[in-house]
Amino acid sequence: MRLSQYFLPLLRENPAEAQIVSHRLMLRAGMIRQSSAGIYSWLPLGLRVLKRVEQIVREEQDRSGAQEILMPTIQPAELWRESGRYEDYGKEMLRITDRHDREMLYGPTNEELITAIVRDAIKSYRDLPKNLYHIQWKFRDEVRPRFGVMRGREFLMKDNYSFDLDPQGAKHSYNKMFVAYLRTFARMGLKAIPMRADTGPIGGDLSHEFQILAETGESEVFCDRLWLATDILAEAEELNYDSDLEPFFRHWTSLYAATDEMHRPETCPLPPDQLVSARGIEVGHIFYFGTKYSVPMGAVVAGAGGEEVPLEMGSYGIGVSRLVGALIEANHDDAGIIWPETVAPFRLGLINLRPSDKACRNAADELYAKLRGAGVEVLYDDREESPGAKFAAMDLIGLPDQLILGPRGLAAGTIEWKRRRTGARHELPLETAVAKFAATQREAR
Repeated sequence: MRLSQYFLPLLRENPAEAQIVSHRLMLRAGMIRQSSAGIYSWLPLGLRVLKRVEQIVREEQDRSGAQEILMPTIQPAELWRESGRYEDYGKEMLRITDRHDREMLYGPTNEELITAIVRDAIKSYRDLPKNLYHIQWKFRDEVRPRFGVMRGREFLMKDNYSFDLDPQGAKHSYNKMFVAYLRTFARMGLKAIPMRADTGPIGGDLSHEFQILAETGESEVFCDRLWLATDILAEAEELNYDSDLEPFFRHWTSLYAATDEMHRPETCPLPPDQLVSARGIEVGHIFYFGTKYSVPMGAVVAGAGGEEVPLEMGSYGIGVSRLVGALIEANHDDAGIIWPETVAPFRLGLINLRPSDKACRNAADELYAKLRGAGVEVLYDDREESPGAKFAAMDLIGLPDQLILGPRGLAAGTIEWKRRRTGARHELPLETAVAKFAATQREAR
């Protein structure tokens, strides 16, 4: 994509309304624009990142054996009355009435709707287990939406729901999501620490939040210092989802980690020098709640002996749009965003320092065409702007690598390669640039 044609409304100054780094940088980098309090439009650059995050989430859900569906944003109130949550949920639920005076709601979550779907379709234990997920927009009417996409009212969420015949099967489903979540976040370059958590309005008696450590985290968290040196992706890479995952689950929950609401200083097993106190950003939450929804909603199957058995259920959420903000909180410097390669909107930024120079323009255009032909996703700054403005723009939007072409390098047959994360600069022979980044694009994706 040529930057001269791209819709990328950059801002020079920090917006006054943005309180945290990710909100400031998403606005300045032209990723989002607010339409009303806590509700945002995703512009081309932001949408590309959102889709990258969504795809990694989808791939890891599919790998675990979960099956993708799509449920509507609007749900009938009667389903929530069946579960008993319609009046209990609170003002965060946006309640509406259609033209026929039917009570509806904009879904904040989908336990009731998915329970009704499975209740009507699955009648025998032979059809279990099942795990169904979707990636859909949700709405929760936060009283004080803030921090951009980190705590908005409308947000993109992956939520899935497991259905099993007995608690043992349900715990295996829970463990599969535990592994899938660790893999998902690790693939994005995030170390998400699973912490025993309160179940809140979802219900149940087993729950873990996945927290990444960041200075601007919204809550205080506590964990064993050993967490900081773990390589979760390597540990989870070879796991078979059909095998017994309980040893893996017990291993990764044996290291102390707790949210502020679950941490008790007087009973904490760690000495002070081993305990890390930090701020955390919640990026995922998993719950096992047994028959909380299946019993009141009549979601039962015929067991092996013909008896009626209520389904054992769990639910599992990842804030997809929230993750974009969390990634920026964990990956930025004073100049702007630093995207991990797996989620970057473009793999490479190509800067032509002198578009008015015919030789430079022809060489940069040719290199751009060759990179695209090799499958490299490249953002080409072909604008008539000063070098300083081009460097600042590329650093702000945070692409992993930059190729910088100017008259001096062209005369020497070289191009400057800058790594955004480290700032390291190298000279590359111009003829090797395409092959190098074609290879790295394949590795990143």
